[in-house]
Amino acid sequence: MTGFFQRLLSLSVLVFSVSTMLAVGLGHTLRHVFDPMRDARGVIRALIANFVLVPLLAYGVVELLLRDASYKTGLMLVATAAGAPFLMRLTAAARGNVPLSASLTMLLLPATVLYMPVVVPKVIPEASAGPAQIGLSLLWTMIVPMAAGLAVRARYRELAQRLNPWMAQFSTLALLVLIVSTIGSHFDGIVRIVRDGAIFAPLVLILGAFAIGYSLGREYRGGHVVLGFGTAQRNIAAATVVATQGLDDSNVVVMVVVTSLVDLAVLFPIAWGLRRRRLRHERMVPA
Repeated sequence: MTGFFQRLLSLSVLVFSVSTMLAVGLGHTLRHVFDPMRDARGVIRALIANFVLVPLLAYGVVELLLRDASYKTGLMLVATAAGAPFLMRLTAAARGNVPLSASLTMLLLPATVLYMPVVVPKVIPEASAGPAQIGLSLLWTMIVPMAAGLAVRARYRELAQRLNPWMAQFSTLALLVLIVSTIGSHFDGIVRIVRDGAIFAPLVLILGAFAIGYSLGREYRGGHVVLGFGTAQRNIAAATVVATQGLDDSNVVVMVVVTSLVDLAVLFPIAWGLRRRRLRHERMVPA
């Protein structure tokens, strides 16, 4: 049975990544890709938050709270991956600026594909894959599907609009299969993460990343909520692809998936809290 879940895990990683990025491409235009570049200060703040401050925070967290090398690797891998498409759902749940969240996603996704091949081999020396292999893995599983979706959207807009909700639902289903297959194939490892108290490390990282983005985002076109979620919601698809294709340690994948579960468990309550606060504010302000 474990062998079945392991095969399912390998397949679900690929399907989740490709379907997620295809959905992103189908739901956006080239204007969405280039629009964030117009706000230079916003771009700099977003890049510093996601690719400098979060990895530095993660380094401090793993050194203080984790002992197991696999757990450290998994959390550092998550910290280097930004641009989660799920950002738009979190922003919508918080009644935030969804168009801005789409622009931020389209900024961080290509940056992640360029950033991880350079940084991962340096911060994770045990990675068996070099920059070229990591870059090619991310290229084929993220950039190519997104480009295909953008091409369909540019030429067949109505078709893209019909396909996008289905592809988004399919990617969510693929994520659920990924989670189930990880639990089925590495149940003991997940229990050990909880038992050893290692689960507190991703909790600290996520809350700290949200605080970083929220603080820096106060001058990012009014998008403190968007940058808060955009910094805290890491790109699990990219982290999982590198973990499965660039590292020979299944416990790293377990830590990546566990971190993704903690991520959603923390950020959705924050989104709902911000939504209630916004609704109260709207009721208090006369029309």
